[in-house]
Amino acid sequence: MSSLTEKDRPIVQLLLNTGTCPRCILRFCCVGSQALYRCPYKDLMKDLKEFLKNNQEKEDTVCFDAVDPPCKRIRLERVEEAPDELNHNGVLQQIPSVNNENTTMQNSAVKVCNVCLGILQEFCEADFVKKVCQKVNSADYQFTSFVFSVSLPPQLSVRERAAWLLVKQEMGKLGLPLAKDDIVQLKEAYKWIIHPQLSEELGVPADGKSLFEVSVVFAHPETEEECRFLATACPDCFKPAKNKQSVFTRMAVIKALEKIKEEDFLKHFPSPPSSPKNLCVALEIQCNNGAVFVAGRYNKYSRNLPQTPWIIDGERKLESSVEELISEHLMAEFKADSFNFSSSGREDVDVRTLGNGRPFAIELVNPRRIHFTAEDMKGLQQTINNSSDKIQVRDLQLVTRSAIGRMKEGEEEKTKTYSALIWTDKAIQKEDIAFLDDIKELKLDQKTPLRVLHRRPLAVRCRIIHTMRSEYIDEHHFRLHLKTQAGTYIKEFVHGDFGRTKPNIGSLLNRTADILELDVESVDVDWPPALDN
Repeated sequence: MSSLTEKDRPIVQLLLNTGTCPRCILRFCCVGSQALYRCPYKDLMKDLKEFLKNNQEKEDTVCFDAVDPPCKRIRLERVEEAPDELNHNGVLQQIPSVNNENTTMQNSAVKVCNVCLGILQEFCEADFVKKVCQKVNSADYQFTSFVFSVSLPPQLSVRERAAWLLVKQEMGKLGLPLAKDDIVQLKEAYKWIIHPQLSEELGVPADGKSLFEVSVVFAHPETEEECRFLATACPDCFKPAKNKQSVFTRMAVIKALEKIKEEDFLKHFPSPPSSPKNLCVALEIQCNNGAVFVAGRYNKYSRNLPQTPWIIDGERKLESSVEELISEHLMAEFKADSFNFSSSGREDVDVRTLGNGRPFAIELVNPRRIHFTAEDMKGLQQTINNSSDKIQVRDLQLVTRSAIGRMKEGEEEKTKTYSALIWTDKAIQKEDIAFLDDIKELKLDQKTPLRVLHRRPLAVRCRIIHTMRSEYIDEHHFRLHLKTQAGTYIKEFVHGDFGRTKPNIGSLLNRTADILELDVESVDVDWPPALDN
């Protein structure tokens, strides 16, 4: 059972006199009962008034009915000597006497709290909860739990500091300390109140680890200038950031408040804080689902299809891409805002990917639909495969974010198998290329190819051709099957790239060689797990 004791009486009266709401008063009295904060606002105000009317001895207590145990924040211990009593700028002289009950009753009917600016008043009521839930339900998300986040105006931290200094001074008269951490944080109290209401209305539990987030952004335009004095007092705490509209972020304000001395703070900001005319406003009520990850392997059968959209200087060169042919169906089914495509390497626009295909993963950002069975994924795979003859996907499945890392692990240590159709300027016989079959672990020095120099840094990379197998076709053509280290530029290994790849097929055969066709026959990455499709 949580209670207010006799030592809380002057604090309750002081804060009521200065325009603080009942729930903020409980916070500054370090009351940790969640159930108590959930009591109706009018009942709390009535109970506080009754508490102040009570004339029992100091040892007696007036208890508020609550089921929760006291919060660990209640660490108020008597100290041997009271701290020096400070009267900063005579501010406290303006506060009505704590013994003037008529004044207390008159002033306690506050409109808007001077500390929380209405967050623990209007925005704890059922009407606002229903407004939030209507927004959630209209967004049509699938979710089994939720996490609630709230963004508060930065000036609330300034007002909280002013109120804390006021209460700390009053506690000092009783020989009691009050650390900032002893006070119940505004966000915490708000969530104690709002969580059960949202949970009941939405029909799912609140869970701090949930991937579905409901967020509310509050603002209070009337007092938004109240942080500006901190920029003068602590200029290094406020530095412009590209993605921030204002330098007065909550974290910057908190940092400045930690830095500024109490006496300097009180020179610039009233304690107690003044009562505002208007409530906060809820600028935004937003929903967001954590990303869902889909993985699989794709085959590419076209020699005129890039892996990702081919756009140069804003102009699209080809109408589609592997990425788009797969993602458009996933985006439609998962109802996501956007996506991010990644794969184990990439092939050129004119290269086919055969065999078991190339591993890929797609991150679907803020999906509305997240519940898919194995059968659903199988049906989605079939839909993708029926939509185009240029690609096919297999082993389509849901995976975790951490599992995607396995696709990239040791990427350059993996091997890939290719088939290249090669032309030579001089006539060849079968015996002229037979020696290639005997070459093992051939080391190459590959300078960044000219064709990718615009997007890759200039460097010399050491790559290995593990094995080769030649297949004679005619006097000027043969097919070469290669098993190579991942990251090897096969086209450049064939024609030499004006001597930038050494050795190369041209130098090995002592003639000019060029590549006419290239196929990826296997990407030896054991991920994602094969499915029985």
